[in-house]
Amino acid sequence: MVQTYPPTVSNALLLKKASARILTVSSFFGLASLAWGYNIGIMATIYVHPGFIKALQKPAKTETGLITSIYYLGTWLSYLFVAHPLADRFGRRVAAASGVLITSIGAAIQAGAGGPSGLAMMIIGRIVCGLGLAIVSTSVPLYQSEISPAKHRGRYVVINHIGLVTGLAVAFWVGYGVSHWETKRGNYYGWRMSMALQFIPEFFFLIGVFICPETPRWLVEHGCTEAARRSLGWFRGLEPSHTLVIKELKEIQQDVDQRRLATEQGWTVLFTNRPLFNRLWRAALLQFMAQMCGNTSMKYYLPSIFMSLGIERKLTLMIGGIESTLKIGCTIIDTWLVDRFGRRLTLVLSCLVMSIALLLNGALPMVYPNNVNHVSDYICILFIFIYTFGFSIGFGPAAWVYGSEIFPTNFRARGLNIAASGSSIGAIISSQTWPIGMNIIGSKTHFIFMSTNLVSAIIIWFFYPETSRRSLEDMEALFNPNFTPRTDLEREHDSYHDEEDDEEADATIPRVKGREP
Repeated sequence: MVQTYPPTVSNALLLKKASARILTVSSFFGLASLAWGYNIGIMATIYVHPGFIKALQKPAKTETGLITSIYYLGTWLSYLFVAHPLADRFGRRVAAASGVLITSIGAAIQAGAGGPSGLAMMIIGRIVCGLGLAIVSTSVPLYQSEISPAKHRGRYVVINHIGLVTGLAVAFWVGYGVSHWETKRGNYYGWRMSMALQFIPEFFFLIGVFICPETPRWLVEHGCTEAARRSLGWFRGLEPSHTLVIKELKEIQQDVDQRRLATEQGWTVLFTNRPLFNRLWRAALLQFMAQMCGNTSMKYYLPSIFMSLGIERKLTLMIGGIESTLKIGCTIIDTWLVDRFGRRLTLVLSCLVMSIALLLNGALPMVYPNNVNHVSDYICILFIFIYTFGFSIGFGPAAWVYGSEIFPTNFRARGLNIAASGSSIGAIISSQTWPIGMNIIGSKTHFIFMSTNLVSAIIIWFFYPETSRRSLEDMEALFNPNFTPRTDLEREHDSYHDEEDDEEADATIPRVKGREP
């Protein structure tokens, strides 16, 4: 017997044609996420590049820590003041395109850094990149979430994180390749060229983004009902006049109408309205915990971590490339896990796996200091990979999936962006904690992040309701204790599943007339 899902129109039969369309468009938006991941990952390889070290006149750990953390000042400002107005007023596509364009400007500033003003140019470039990538990091999952059906929404939103980790992997392999360009010209141009390569996916994204339809929910919010019906019909693989399209559009319209009065009260209603605040604090805290788990440090300082274990620079970049490539596979696995076992369980398991990995990476260097035991060093490397697996099945994708699906339509962009500012605060703290901690207390720094993971697991298990397989309009039942179901939709029992799931479907589910064979 197939599990019973909430009886909503947005859970109706999804054609294979519709699945292919949603997958294709979601994957294309993953190009923007790839640029996001590349922009972050390439910094880890640049920090250990001799040409960069020379160009910035041998920056101290505090200066590289500043370059890392100042990026998150840009993301924090963008989340609060730029990203949500763009997504709400001009649409998810315009927001994503604007974010990519701003990011490319920041990357160009960094690629030209050098001399007495080199540090200042890097700082300015990182702030600009932070402004742009904050827009990308929220508009892409928003778009993917709003075009997806409830049952498999997780699999499409996770594509955002697949793009991110793919960008990280590409960056490490580019860094590894550039490390072999050891001539004088290579030292000068190598790291600059690796920074500039992100222009390639950004260029293709900017060319194709406006070919993709805008999300039906955003169109309804702005009174474009006919355009919303055409968009929804295209994403569901049905004619705009089809009964299921009309019913799902009606459901979206009702949700928007119910929220319109609250929207007119301003963004402060997210803090004053109890059901909305129940969503906001959970999404913000989840984003904060996702950064305090230690992954920010792993992304930026992974080659330095490996070098502290006695590994040569080129080999550290190659290992980093392997580690980042494995993240792609782990994240693809998570596209199944987040829908099969739910958001909450995968998040808790993620925290526990990362805690064990951090415990061993903190304890073994204390027992065997100064790389006196190579077996201990190899175990540390192994558990860095296990840490990667833990992050990639939980916090990596699920934090964005959860945040992008719990807010009502009118508040989705605004709520996700305010919540994502928690990510910036956590990243600033963790990116500063790592270099300073390693310099003062050494491997004991791992215990700080291990503790935050254990606390996060407890908080998630007891305070986060499961959102898997609920429609975006039905989240109200989870966060509003006074929720009253919409009576005109209660009798809709078009239970959602994909065609490939037909063999699992309950025989009692009625066939939909007019469905394509």
